[in-house]
Amino acid sequence: MKNIVVIGAGTMGNGIAHTAAASGLSATLIDVDRSILDRALNTISSNLQRGVDKGKMSADEKQAALGRIRTATDDQAIANADIVVEAIIEKFEVKQALFQKLDSLAPKECVLASNTSSISITRIAASTKRPDKVIGMHFFNPVPVMTLVEVIRGIATSDDTYQRVEDLAKRMGKTPIEVNDYPGFVSNRVLMPMINEAIFALYEGVATAEAIDGVMKLGMNHPMGPLQLADFIGLDVCLAILRVLEEGFGDPKYRPCPLLVKMVDAGWLGKKSARGFYTYGK
Repeated sequence: MKNIVVIGAGTMGNGIAHTAAASGLSATLIDVDRSILDRALNTISSNLQRGVDKGKMSADEKQAALGRIRTATDDQAIANADIVVEAIIEKFEVKQALFQKLDSLAPKECVLASNTSSISITRIAASTKRPDKVIGMHFFNPVPVMTLVEVIRGIATSDDTYQRVEDLAKRMGKTPIEVNDYPGFVSNRVLMPMINEAIFALYEGVATAEAIDGVMKLGMNHPMGPLQLADFIGLDVCLAILRVLEEGFGDPKYRPCPLLVKMVDAGWLGKKSARGFYTYGK
């Protein structure tokens, strides 16, 4: 795989394109909004410059990486893709419509991957005529720094598709770990109940947000407390994942805390909206 197309130029999408280009791969970043693409390129350039400042790459290597990234607001680049990685909003209906479109545009042997953090790969794949070539490729934020990629097999994902994606992840400097297709996979099936329980502890007045995070950082050696982590993930994303877990397993233990629901309703989404469990500068 040499030509990667990334759909969605938000935080995850620009991080995936950055990592691919820094690894010597050609990456095309597609988004419907040109201003988001311009912002993504600025972010990638700034993040690459950090590597230059730390002596991890030269200025020439930075420019070479930037030169391997193309941007587009149309779908023409998909026709030459070896793999398309979807990194859009975490809603099944939106992803389903996109994968149906990708299936009609991408070459026959092209792999269609989703960066979903919780939605069924099997269900997404069923909307295409190539379910054997649909797979989950769940990167973690910030993508250029975090080494893990959850590689999720749908029920129809072929061994060849899995091997191609595993090899690609390694080429991008990541550590791929294979998991099967269940709600939340491994990462969010374990993480989200912990975050949700921390929100319940705040909701019930057990302790302040700072105290809850302090206990988990000092007592459990977590680099970031669960409430601060939720703010960085996005409270709307946390809520969406908990809904997937609750619906997928039919188990009330995944019921989102009412405080989380209320904060999302208020538009307090965490760091990206400047207000969540903590307040942030714009």
